[in-house]
Amino acid sequence: MILATSIVLILTSLLMVVLVLMHKGKGGGLSDMFGGGVSSSLGGSSVVERNLDRLTIGTGVIWFASIIVLGLLFKSKGA
Repeated sequence: MILATSIVLILTSLLMVVLVLMHKGKGGGLSDMFGGGVSSSLGGSSVVERNLDRLTIGTGVIWFASIIVLGLLFKSKGA
């Protein structure tokens, strides 16, 4: 069970990095430094942004839950 939860945690961590980097920059930050302001017309529609937000939030919830489950598993194994 610990191995399966660890694999879920690793996969969701990698997916979170990718999803956060896919978000459109709000301006003035690191995204502008790397050319984020140039591709603002290619950002897509608001439907795509909303779906990306939902996917990011869902992945974050799974990531957080897997951390809690791993903590509980390690605590019960050590006791």
